[in-house]
Amino acid sequence: MFSKTHKKTLSLLLAQSSTKNKRLFSTQDGKMFSKILIANRGEIACRVIETARKMGVRTVAVYSDIDKDSKHVALSDESYYIGPNPASESYLLADKILEVAKLSGAQAVHPGYGFLSENAEFSNACAENGIKFIGPPAKAIIDMGSKSASKDIMIAADVPVTPGYHGDAQDLETLRQAAKDVGYPIMIKAVLGGGGKGMRMVMDESGFDEGLDGCKREALKSFGDDRVLIERFLVKPRHVELQVFADEHGNCIHLYERDCSVQRRHQKVLEEAPAPGMTTELRARMGTAAVNAAKAVGYEGAGTVEFMLDDDGESFYFMEMNTRLQVEHPVTEMVTGVDLVNWQLRIAAGEKLPLTQEEVQCTGHAIEARIYAENPDNNFLPASGNVGFMSLPEHIAFKNGDIRIDSGVREGDDVSIFYDPMIAKLIVRGDNRDEALRVLDGALRDYRIVGLPTNIEFCRKIASHEAFVSGDLDTNFIEKNYEELLPKSGPTPNHILLLCALGRLIEETMGSTRDGSPWNALNNVGARFSGSSGRSRTMHFMGGNDADEELQVEVHYLPSLSNDEGNTISFRGTIDGVSYDVKGYALGEPTELVAYIGDQRYTGTVARDRSNNTFNVFCDQEKGMKHSYPLQVPALDLGDDEGAKGKLAIKTPMPGSVIKVMVSPGDAVEKGAPLMILTAMKMEHIIRAQMDGIIESVGFSEGDFVEDGKTLISFVDDEADN
Repeated sequence: MFSKTHKKTLSLLLAQSSTKNKRLFSTQDGKMFSKILIANRGEIACRVIETARKMGVRTVAVYSDIDKDSKHVALSDESYYIGPNPASESYLLADKILEVAKLSGAQAVHPGYGFLSENAEFSNACAENGIKFIGPPAKAIIDMGSKSASKDIMIAADVPVTPGYHGDAQDLETLRQAAKDVGYPIMIKAVLGGGGKGMRMVMDESGFDEGLDGCKREALKSFGDDRVLIERFLVKPRHVELQVFADEHGNCIHLYERDCSVQRRHQKVLEEAPAPGMTTELRARMGTAAVNAAKAVGYEGAGTVEFMLDDDGESFYFMEMNTRLQVEHPVTEMVTGVDLVNWQLRIAAGEKLPLTQEEVQCTGHAIEARIYAENPDNNFLPASGNVGFMSLPEHIAFKNGDIRIDSGVREGDDVSIFYDPMIAKLIVRGDNRDEALRVLDGALRDYRIVGLPTNIEFCRKIASHEAFVSGDLDTNFIEKNYEELLPKSGPTPNHILLLCALGRLIEETMGSTRDGSPWNALNNVGARFSGSSGRSRTMHFMGGNDADEELQVEVHYLPSLSNDEGNTISFRGTIDGVSYDVKGYALGEPTELVAYIGDQRYTGTVARDRSNNTFNVFCDQEKGMKHSYPLQVPALDLGDDEGAKGKLAIKTPMPGSVIKVMVSPGDAVEKGAPLMILTAMKMEHIIRAQMDGIIESVGFSEGDFVEDGKTLISFVDDEADN
């Protein structure tokens, strides 16, 4: 079903417009497009729409079932349904997207990143249908899409490359010998890989076969090609990339560099521009190499040439070229003042580059933090669910303000298992790196999400870590500092419990309204709260920083007193025998509370997640890094027979699909042995045995989709009494 479209049928319109399309879309000759289709979703689709709107260019969105009410659909001028939720049945359907482009009269297609953005066949298909692909020529995509072929091209262009094996022979013995010749540690990479997919680091010969198998399997699934290459693994490299731009008139420049060294599982977490410690001489050499790389493939449009910078601070090696707009492009925009999407549209329309190399200026420092729906305390498992509450730092989007937020997710939206779990990109700028770090810390403190776990606090930990602040970066930063970045939680502070109790009392006083949220019943600061003076009760909570922590607050209601700041609710709260007089009220935003606990004034937010009956407490005065305390109201415990001694059931940590089962009933397994592989949110997750035992049952087969909380495998301790 199409929305905001003409009433005539698709086939009739295509037949009527065939001749017109070929004539109209063949070339722009410098004339700006009047309408473009965005073959993407989420944050990047919204990002492109914002710039197109400023340029007076109309936009066409496409959407799957779950995205029908999404932000990018709401922002677009027209929107068209293209299929079910799986990307293979919607956003990867090139033929369907081209049909929509012709139906809507779009003159060009912006692919964003991911999906079809680096698909040479799609680029060719656009050209054959008289539609401009806003990206490089298909040949450049092909040349740079193959890691092995691109290395050969770079060598010919005098661009330094990492020592390794890029040969055609792919038999096991040849690859084993190549790994020995290169020297361990090595990195096995899919020839057509990208985005952190199809990559395995192998430290020594004993892990080669397992690493190769995993790399090939992931490469075949993600790219339809299981060929690999082998590279020497640099022990302490930095990931430094340069933004390049080229036009069809032979002009090519770079727009300075970005440091993307802070990564987890080869996925970037924080990026910044310019790179810390970059000298003028090194920037010039890397810039020249990046421009030479782009020219070597006849590049046009926006691209990124990625290098590994060795720990000597001088040697760098070509890694790959991304033939599209990068996720982290906003940091370049913040320090150069250039709207890269604007340039993409202008160059695709046939214009020359707006600036020469000498005219591109870099001012200040910018840092981007990727906000993901994932659980750092549970091995960063991706999360899905509803964003029940979202409070953002004050920001100026798409301008050179100090804070910018690029997002395709709003409060009330769902984060789906079908797509990448990124909620937003938080980008900040300062006159220098120290200032940018301070702005970032404040913005992360003010970024508050309830409904699903996020990595916000993890990003704060990274940005405030001594090594990061000093610029001591490499791609192993997170692994080396893991314990400090994810410290064991301490006890929940008493003032957090008292804030939570205050929030719960306000909720109970006001009752529930829209969407089950009590807060919307509060109109303004003047809302009146009433408690029964002299009455006492006990509030029970579970969790805090320790999921098994049992917490309780003895509440004794006190008379509520009015003051100039609004009406208050008052109580005496007792925790572990220590009593505090608490007086508090809600601010203009009902979730925002002010509490006087004894002589100390606290401000913060208490928002309830009704999906799991949890109160999330954010305290502005919290001195430690942890600023969100989820406190759960205990539910009735019905017990679990599968928790009996000697018996264990492994349940799904998230919804996903089973791609491999390694065991059968009756098999004996050792603790840590792989049992099953799930895929969810574009990542593989290995389910391992948590003890020695005998497999009792296997609940699902390869290819099955499994809902959250279902039993995958049950087994018994081989030493348990029978």
